[in-house]
Amino acid sequence: MAVRITVNNHGPLRIEGEFSIFDASGKEFGLAGRTMVALCRCGLSQNKPFCDGSHARQGWQSVCEARDLPPPKPKA
Repeated sequence: MAVRITVNNHGPLRIEGEFSIFDASGKEFGLAGRTMVALCRCGLSQNKPFCDGSHARQGWQSVCEARDLPPPKPKA
């Protein structure tokens, strides 16, 4: 299954499929075989980078609709 990322309105990024997540130093998070995780978008989670539902308890709001990005700028 290809990786699917869903931007949930007023909630996390849901990632489904076969994937790995790494921290800034390149160390891999142990996902214990999960093929779905939710990543925090609001910055309020006590379990970053994973969502713990804090967005709902705090009333965090964000709506994202799909759109086309412009072409990438040429590299100089």
